[in-house]
Amino acid sequence: MSAKSVMVLGTTSGAGKSWLTTALCRYYARQGLKVAPFKAQNMSNNARVVAGGEIGSAQYFQALAARAVPDVRMNPLLLKPEKDTQSQVVLMGQVNAELSRMEWRGRSASVWPVVSRALDELIADNDVVVMEGAGSPAEINLKASDIVNMRAAQHAHAACLLVTDIDRGGAFAHLYGTWAMLDEAERKLIKGFVLNKFRGDAKLLAPGPQMLQDMTGIPTVATLPMWWQHGLPEEDGVFDDRSVASGAVTRTVAVIAYPRISNLDEFQPLKNVPGLRLKWVRSPAELMGADWVILPGSKHTSGDLAWLRQQGLDQAVAAHAGRGGAVLGICGGLQMLGEALIDPHGIDGNAPGLGLLPVVTVFDEAKTVRHRQAAFTTLRGLWTALSGVQVQGYEIHHGQTAPHSAMAAAGDLAHPVMPEGLAWQNHAGNVLGLYLHGMFEDPRVLQALFGAAAPTLDSVFDGLADYVGEHFAPGVLDALISDIH
Repeated sequence: MSAKSVMVLGTTSGAGKSWLTTALCRYYARQGLKVAPFKAQNMSNNARVVAGGEIGSAQYFQALAARAVPDVRMNPLLLKPEKDTQSQVVLMGQVNAELSRMEWRGRSASVWPVVSRALDELIADNDVVVMEGAGSPAEINLKASDIVNMRAAQHAHAACLLVTDIDRGGAFAHLYGTWAMLDEAERKLIKGFVLNKFRGDAKLLAPGPQMLQDMTGIPTVATLPMWWQHGLPEEDGVFDDRSVASGAVTRTVAVIAYPRISNLDEFQPLKNVPGLRLKWVRSPAELMGADWVILPGSKHTSGDLAWLRQQGLDQAVAAHAGRGGAVLGICGGLQMLGEALIDPHGIDGNAPGLGLLPVVTVFDEAKTVRHRQAAFTTLRGLWTALSGVQVQGYEIHHGQTAPHSAMAAAGDLAHPVMPEGLAWQNHAGNVLGLYLHGMFEDPRVLQALFGAAAPTLDSVFDGLADYVGEHFAPGVLDALISDIH
């Protein structure tokens, strides 16, 4: 087979590329076609475990939408920011220390053969490859080193859609300016413009789309209305004021949004629990009134812990726990809850912990990356409902956590509530830490904690496909892959 490639480009970050790519994966898969997603390079601390290692969460969900088995070829290069000027480089699913130290432009030249080979394999193995760009394809300062936008599009001879966020304003200028800064050969790949996140009367857009087509020769093929509750996790965005599910609010869950937060997509199901309000907080004042406090994963645990202290959130979390409030730490959050971070290999950094769990974390050179299913043992206090519940999730961490030996000898012992050091609870029973990501994506957990069920991912993907089928001009999406029908 030789797949037809369709690519979603954006005028900016946050224009809607990931969302639209996911929708197209399910749209084409529902036609009985063999579909795979592809993004040459993703920069995100939201990652998932797949065959061969880890990839960006967006490509993981796109693969599920395509009814494909996720694998590392779908996102051959993943950059996981640790600092403003430093990222951990994951190539074909595995951390590559040499590339992590390399200057960006030199790195791109080094990895293109690997990236293009992954793309070629997907094209050979599928009917349709739905590709996603990054940022904007018109970043002229980066063009010589581009591997994720037009270089990938030209390599795959992709039919490209250019999407813009009209809610930001300036949509027609964004579309025209992006088109104008492309080379002539690159412009020929653009088959349609897409206006995303539109609010208001679509008739008021006229004569803009026609004027734009007169200037560029490119039609506007879809105007997608703003849709807040589509159910797909946001790839990068955290701060969402629309995180209140249906019904009167009976429980408020506050997630600490530190600078290097990771795997935030795992909290999407909480947005759909009736009566639950999900808050992303960055200050002690925002923490007031929360029933639960969650310390999520972190790509730089010691750095985010220092930020937590700078904001005064360490004292706010400790006060919440001292009042008997529920505290949950996941992966990096578990490590923060302990007594200390010990880093003999220079992986993350040494730091005192928050002291809410009598455990210590030592960072290992080897990175644990695996799917995992485990059952909670007997829990106490606020987390009793999880006793005996099987949890399907995944691990991505360098740290290994164990009881603090001196505190244990003195009788202050952390209670292991999952095998092999996966989860720990304090004596009072209100503080819980675990290494498994994805707990709230498991319907057994939602049922145990809330007596509720969130929409399945499959229903979310079908909803996305229905949406684009309804709002794209008739025949456009089929025409993009017309030579394989």
